[in-house]
Amino acid sequence: MKRSHKSMSFGVLLCFLAVSPVVSSGTGSDEKTPVVVSAPRAAVPVNTSTAVVTRSAAEMLAAEARDLYGSMNLKKFGLSIKAFEYALKGYKNLVERGKVVKDQVLSICDFSQSSRRKRFYVIDMAKKKVLINTWVAHGRNSGGEYARSFSNSPESHKSSLGFYVTGNTYYGSHGLALKIEGLEKNINDKADERNIVIHGSNYVGASFLSRSPFNGRSYGCPALPQQETGKIIQKIKDGTCLFIYHPTKSYIQKSKVLNG
Repeated sequence: MKRSHKSMSFGVLLCFLAVSPVVSSGTGSDEKTPVVVSAPRAAVPVNTSTAVVTRSAAEMLAAEARDLYGSMNLKKFGLSIKAFEYALKGYKNLVERGKVVKDQVLSICDFSQSSRRKRFYVIDMAKKKVLINTWVAHGRNSGGEYARSFSNSPESHKSSLGFYVTGNTYYGSHGLALKIEGLEKNINDKADERNIVIHGSNYVGASFLSRSPFNGRSYGCPALPQQETGKIIQKIKDGTCLFIYHPTKSYIQKSKVLNG
């Protein structure tokens, strides 16, 4: 059976529309404007995660030390920022380890300063303020106006650096005195054997400085002005932290309290 010419033309048109990638749209004239159908683009992944900047424990401690140093105005009292930063680090370490049972108070001897300066500090860590700032002597063989040499050896008559915890009181040749326990092996752990204690003395303080170029020196004890000793001992006895500081590299590198 023969198909008509009209039927065949319509079929060819349908086939053309089915396979053609171009679709023509009318414009009201004889011209046809081709519309190209593009394949859909792949979605671009969007990273919605927020970058979190974290600080190391050392950086956080340094920032805390700077904040406390500023808020307590410790620069005005003459305490060096390094002395305070090391003191805070060791104090926190010892509190965490249970070595310091009374953590309200931190005491610092800053032996980087001249003995003419008030370089002994008692700090209330809870109220964040300096309670006491006064003079303190170093050992006679540690140096003259400045302490420069330190020892843990008996009969050395030198001061020992590092961290201590205060003990009980007693009355000795200098009156009321306070025992201190050295917490750093081979650095200050012979404090008891050497009879290193906190005591008062007349060779430390304003009166002595009025007739001497610098304060007197002890046999290694951190000796305080006699008239202030009782008040200070009552504040720091029975388990508080004491730090004797000097920027001696060998100590700072060897201390397990600072580096542990």
